[in-house]
Amino acid sequence: MRSVDRSGLPKLPVPPLQQTCEHYLAALTPIVDPEELNHTRKLLEEFQKPGGVGERLQKGLEQRAKKMENWLSDWWLQTAYLDYRMPVVVHSSPGVVLPRMEFSDRQGQMRYAAKLIAGVLDFKSMIDNETLPVEYLGAKPLCMNQYYKVLSSCRIPGTKRDTVVNYTLDKRPPTHITVVHNFQFFVLDVYNSDATPLTVDQIYIQLEKIWNSSLQTNKEPIGILTSNHRNSWGKAYNNLIKDKTNKESVRAIQKSIFTVCLDAPIPRVSDDMYRTRAGVQMLHGGGSRWNSGNRWFDKTLQFIIGEDGTCGLIYEHAPAEGPPIVSLIDHVVEYMKKSEMVRTPMVPLRMPQKLRFHITPEIKKDIEEAKQNMNIMVHDLDMKVSVFSHFGKDFPKSQKMSPDAFIQMALQLAIYKRCCPTYESASLRMFRLGRTDTIRSTTIDSDKFVKAMDDPAKHNTEKVALLDKAVKAHRAYTDMAIRGQAIDRHLLGLKLQAIEDLAALPEIFMDTSYAVVLHFNLSTSQVPAKTNCVMCFGPVVPDGYGVCYNPMDTHINFAVSAFNSCQDTNAARLAQALEDALLDIKTLLEQTPKAKL
Repeated sequence: MRSVDRSGLPKLPVPPLQQTCEHYLAALTPIVDPEELNHTRKLLEEFQKPGGVGERLQKGLEQRAKKMENWLSDWWLQTAYLDYRMPVVVHSSPGVVLPRMEFSDRQGQMRYAAKLIAGVLDFKSMIDNETLPVEYLGAKPLCMNQYYKVLSSCRIPGTKRDTVVNYTLDKRPPTHITVVHNFQFFVLDVYNSDATPLTVDQIYIQLEKIWNSSLQTNKEPIGILTSNHRNSWGKAYNNLIKDKTNKESVRAIQKSIFTVCLDAPIPRVSDDMYRTRAGVQMLHGGGSRWNSGNRWFDKTLQFIIGEDGTCGLIYEHAPAEGPPIVSLIDHVVEYMKKSEMVRTPMVPLRMPQKLRFHITPEIKKDIEEAKQNMNIMVHDLDMKVSVFSHFGKDFPKSQKMSPDAFIQMALQLAIYKRCCPTYESASLRMFRLGRTDTIRSTTIDSDKFVKAMDDPAKHNTEKVALLDKAVKAHRAYTDMAIRGQAIDRHLLGLKLQAIEDLAALPEIFMDTSYAVVLHFNLSTSQVPAKTNCVMCFGPVVPDGYGVCYNPMDTHINFAVSAFNSCQDTNAARLAQALEDALLDIKTLLEQTPKAKL
């Protein structure tokens, strides 16, 4: 696999300084009090003075943009992921819940796992041969670089910052995956000596061997170490790999193409609780008593297949966003529907190699600490995964409204008691090496609409007009963001430029408003998929919510998360409020005669 040709794509622009300052003030207007806003307005005027600090930093950024393929991507990888010291579990890595499978025993589990592995290898062949169809947004081609980052890669912990390694371009790229069962790790070669992938039958036989040689649960779940706070894990990691055997075992996991976690069944729950249960299973594994030790959370891609039919995956966020992961899932799910290959003559295959670890008393202590911390996280995560079945994309479309903007306005209405900073991710993949910027869904227009909905003095026609305006404002900001003109990454760039210049940090970054505007009580993402799945992630602040949604034609899959340690948030309550808000908006639109245009 050679690097992808990105030469045809434009470079990420640096937005004009004045434009960002204006939009920044507009973003602050609904969320900070007038006094604070006034103070910030003065600071911004100072910042923008000709020949002043802002101009100098802006020039610095423009120089950086000329020299680099993407002025933002390295900075973003470092600040958003590798410098972030909270555990990747719950705080960073998203999970995906796949539709429930109908198997309930190990044969079904392994048959499914074998087909899934074959499907991922089929996708991998398109990456290796560079035959992945380029994706488009409208008529614009998108950067495909993230697809080349998700296989054969892994995050490596450090005591101050992490790194990411990718083995795809090695002289001898990896030909094995890792399989975890009962907390024990195995190396499974998935290619024959002639470089052809193993067939589904061959993979099945190999998984059976793994299963049979790991019947007893391993007493020490070494994988749980990867769930700890990054600094603690970094220390434990350095200690772990002093031993040669441990180092080789860890390296085998890091280099593997991906990991498959064969999970033990989890206690049965009612059907309406099932999706929520599956969601937490993907995000953290249920705690040290259940499947949290059956993971290597630093691995970019881990597919999770429970003996009870609970399936999905979790991915480490540093190398990629949701959409590439979802198209991989869509491909694999389609692939698995195909009838089985012709059975191949059975060549005896080598026994998959079990990875050994020497557990010293010190490592045992680190494992105990990680277990305790994991169980605290498990108890603290409040989650609700639900299906809104009254309508899907079809209804907003029938009203000539963007489904995403429609859902975002319903979210603003659902949380309206506290008008708060809201993050929605926008893709920058129209640009070389583009990742994301922020769509700020809380706007002056959304605020007016939400307040009007609760005002008995306002007529329906006025409410509809305000909704329409809010939806259009959201659409306009979204378009601005995907064209590289949003404010969040630009402000971050100006701040990092000041740090790089070793200059004093400009006052706008020490201002209360800046702290408020970055405290995202509502962190959201639309991750559409062909498959009837839903992605889920934790909140990004202690008193916040994480909301991810997949709008299908006639229903919407939602995952809402919060922390139990915060008195003010409750995932089920927000999920219910969101359902009510969607229905209220639909009723409003249906009861209001269309204005003659």
